[in-house]
Amino acid sequence: MKTFDGNTEVYGIMGWPVSHSLSPALHNRAFAELGLNKVYVPFPVEDVEAALQGFRATGVHGVSVTIPHKQAVIPFLDTIDPVAARIGAVNTLLVKDGRISGHNTDWQGANQALSEVVDLAGTEVVLLGAGGSARALGFGLLEAGAKVIVASRTPARGQALAADMNCEWQPLAEVGKLAAEVLVNATSVGMAPAIDAMPVPNAILSGYRVVMDIVYSPLETKLLKEAAGAGCQVIDGLAMLLYQGAAQFKIWTGLKPPLEAMRQELDRRFKK
Repeated sequence: MKTFDGNTEVYGIMGWPVSHSLSPALHNRAFAELGLNKVYVPFPVEDVEAALQGFRATGVHGVSVTIPHKQAVIPFLDTIDPVAARIGAVNTLLVKDGRISGHNTDWQGANQALSEVVDLAGTEVVLLGAGGSARALGFGLLEAGAKVIVASRTPARGQALAADMNCEWQPLAEVGKLAAEVLVNATSVGMAPAIDAMPVPNAILSGYRVVMDIVYSPLETKLLKEAAGAGCQVIDGLAMLLYQGAAQFKIWTGLKPPLEAMRQELDRRFKK
């Protein structure tokens, strides 16, 4: 068992609820792999302002931010990364000398996962959803030079996101009429317990070369199962989780993340 002392640096994840998060397992494995005197713990947080004051006062070094606080933390930051500012959401806090900077690595995780199988520059991507995850992934895709079409069930939210991104919006019901190389599901459709749900009809999947789902519970969603059956290359939600965590690790430590050890830890957790 790892021992801690007065020099142990504390990191964690804030959210409500937060007990289900895989981030402690992911980051503690990374710290252990490199022999770092650091620990990562869950912070169940309801009062965002008080929590950030506490992080400053107690010397917490870095924090992941999850639902429902990714936007709520922004007014209490000292600085914010330009991409995170454009996205309007933060999932990573770096605490240094009593000052807190905000970053977003969700888009980096998604881009890295996609870039392993497709060159995003100039590639057309249909992005399903208009919530916080879709927003992060959408701006990230634009950063990589992709051409994005937002497709959502709710016109007002979808059109607002498309306007912010200066890209096309289409109603989800019309997604079968769209032509693109990549389809990304940034909604929660298909997540347990509703594992038989799909965000789009399976008949349209053969029109895409790559299908990515950010849902990782279950790891093989019905969307991915049907997409694989239609001949698509599929990317599950674990890839984005891994890479966004690795990007956080680098922000906090300045070190190259031990990707293979982190991947092994996630695989072990999902095989339980």
